[in-house]
Amino acid sequence: MPSPALPPLAELHVHVEGTLQPELALALAERNRVPLPYRDPDELRARYRFRDLRSFLDLYYANLVVLRTEADFAELTATYLRRAAAAGVRHTEVFVDPQAHTTRGVPLEVVLTGVTAALESAGGELGLSSGLIVCFLRDLGPDAAMATLDAVLESGIPVLGVGLDSAEVGFPPGPFAAVFAKARAAGLARVAHAGEEGPAGYVWDALRLLEVARIDHGIRSLEDRTLVERLVAGRVPLTVCPLSNVRLQVVPSVADLALVDMLDAGLVATINSDDPAYFGGYIDDNFAAVIDAHGLSAAQVATLARNSFEAAFLEPGRRARLLADVDAWEKAAAAG
Repeated sequence: MPSPALPPLAELHVHVEGTLQPELALALAERNRVPLPYRDPDELRARYRFRDLRSFLDLYYANLVVLRTEADFAELTATYLRRAAAAGVRHTEVFVDPQAHTTRGVPLEVVLTGVTAALESAGGELGLSSGLIVCFLRDLGPDAAMATLDAVLESGIPVLGVGLDSAEVGFPPGPFAAVFAKARAAGLARVAHAGEEGPAGYVWDALRLLEVARIDHGIRSLEDRTLVERLVAGRVPLTVCPLSNVRLQVVPSVADLALVDMLDAGLVATINSDDPAYFGGYIDDNFAAVIDAHGLSAAQVATLARNSFEAAFLEPGRRARLLADVDAWEKAAAAG
């Protein structure tokens, strides 16, 4: 059941590979006879001390070797969906990184079919609507991204949209413009990681060159007043990931994350978990952290929830129903 402490939520920034908990990683390693250099889950967790995004990605990619079959990807996704539903998530748009698997010999169809099967089941079992966003690893370059997009389109497996992720610094969005133009022509939604470790200029590039509808992270947007005005005027959402920002040393603490400034500026900020298995918590844990650090009111929490549904690529009728549920939660919270 959803947590009564939080309103209904949409989660828009979560990497399915980043939900791989140590226990499941070791179970899949045993199932698939893949050796891992950890004796137990605690030894693996002890390595979750990251200097920056790159140091995290090195461990993240190393652990993906345990994912081999459709059943593996389905189990991984289903495990996340059950946890998300327990946290109050009613809609989720899940990222997947096909290149992280195809480069090690796992067919794209295996990845997408496994994840999609779990997403489809969640609709009936959990009452949770969802979509799949295929992300391109920016450090592998635009040619590899285009080949991945072509393979996705040729597979016939339905996806909601495309995104851009992985190591940000030194890999601006611009070179991927043709890839995103082709995705746009195919009717796919478009999002991109920008302005986390990279500069505010990367956010501008994502808006102007990739024509994205949503910015993932985007916290450095506040460094550019004109950019903030552009984001506010266009109602361009930011998918903020507080615990991730702290674990990757983008900000010293959740209290140093300028979340209230974002809300006060009129930015469509949302709260998300990013890679919850590695960063210390799921979406409810992230909300608990920001509520504690910033003393958020019920009205501010409700605003963040509304923002999440407004930012989602949702069918209008379902969006309206979910927004009404947030209104009901806020009314009940105000009544005590």
